[in-house]
Amino acid sequence: MRSEWLDSRIAYIEGLKSPTDSQRLLVMLARKNDRSTEEARKLALLVRAEKAEVRAQKAKADVARVMNAEKLKARKARDRELYNSAGLLILSGLVDTKTGRPVMDRGELLGMLIQIHRGQFSESQRADFKKTGDALLAAKGT
Repeated sequence: MRSEWLDSRIAYIEGLKSPTDSQRLLVMLARKNDRSTEEARKLALLVRAEKAEVRAQKAKADVARVMNAEKLKARKARDRELYNSAGLLILSGLVDTKTGRPVMDRGELLGMLIQIHRGQFSESQRADFKKTGDALLAAKGT
């Protein structure tokens, strides 16, 4: 007598393009009505192996879901930081709020940003930059 699980698994295996040798043997033995004791033992072993394979596939899928969720979380955090950086360009007046485009030539803007990145500023200049920036951020409520 076959179980409901075995019947559904046989239907699944029959739908596969290329089932494994053990899956083909499982189907053959499960369909056989007059199994010998040895064949019944083999069928039971194959059923246990197939159930273990199903559990392993589910575990792999669970791990993949967890990993994808972590990647999505990291990507969302990165995207948020990029939006915040774009927001700073908008607050500074370098990017138009409505269009999202730079208010000056892109090459010129990029060159200026590179010079800022490379620039050596004194501690007092950096403190002035921070004071001006913090004041604008506070005024805009961000």
